[in-house]
Amino acid sequence: MSQKIAFITGGNRGIGFQTALELKDAGVKVVIGSRDLAQGEQAVAKLRAAGVDADVLKFDITKAADAKAAYDYFNSKYGRLDILVNNAGIAAGAFPGAGPEHSAAEVPLELLHKVFETNFFAQVALTQALLPLLKKSTAGRIVNLSSVLASLTMHSAPKSPIYDAKSFAYDASKTALNAFTIHLAWDLRNTKIKVNSAHPGWVKTQMGGPNAIMELSEGAKTSVALATLADDGPSGGFFHMGQPLPW
Repeated sequence: MSQKIAFITGGNRGIGFQTALELKDAGVKVVIGSRDLAQGEQAVAKLRAAGVDADVLKFDITKAADAKAAYDYFNSKYGRLDILVNNAGIAAGAFPGAGPEHSAAEVPLELLHKVFETNFFAQVALTQALLPLLKKSTAGRIVNLSSVLASLTMHSAPKSPIYDAKSFAYDASKTALNAFTIHLAWDLRNTKIKVNSAHPGWVKTQMGGPNAIMELSEGAKTSVALATLADDGPSGGFFHMGQPLPW
């Protein structure tokens, strides 16, 4: 079967939904993961109306059983997976309208555990669960949705535009995800699988808030580009709109 198969977590709205929509141009079969099946079915109806070959899988990134169920779904139905977009995540105060910011000195440990569980540990667990199927692809692609707020280089530079934009729980969880990108890309360096981190930009979504500077149509471009990289494309990088970002 020549059609590529993609799984996008948190694909029922926002950047995940837009990514699914834009993968239509590449002729990709898209399966979106949605915690709420009814919302996922509504999203799939919209995608199909727009000409996307789409399905939905009830999926909660924080549930280990759902990662196993995702493996069983793709293995039984397709025997492989070509694209994994680790899009699901939580903000915990990193964006306007998303709640209070959290300093390293005062962040509640309970919140730190919650954010890391969703934005890091669950992402690693899902990727590990699906990796055997990605290895069966002729050109597997893994896209980890990160953020410029993960950049230690920019956070430590006083003249950086994000120097004062610190929310420790979220930022650190995405920095850890970036480390996973680097290490996994190295592990897979002798395969056809490419692993990259994407900074979508500050996008007008439920997470990004109404003051964000980018439209939703722009926010998925980096994810789509990394999901459809050519064989000579990069692996182990951190990108926004085709441009590398500092770690």
